[in-house]
Amino acid sequence: MNMNEVIARINELAAKNKTVGLTEEELEERAKLRRIYIDNVTGNLKGQLDNTYIVRPDGTKEKLERKDKK
Repeated sequence: MNMNEVIARINELAAKNKTVGLTEEELEERAKLRRIYIDNVTGNLKGQLDNTYIVRPDGTKEKLERKDKK
């Protein structure tokens, strides 16, 4: 299932939830789809940040360092 399909299904479930409500199976499906979406967005952001450099005024590039969580 690609991201466009995941987003479309999340939107379908959201619309149904507003009108008639969701069954227990649909609630579980919605939770799984949301997790897939969040993991995808987080992974994409981490990938971008891993390839981000700071360009100093003298023209040198410095790779961003990952900070450890406290």
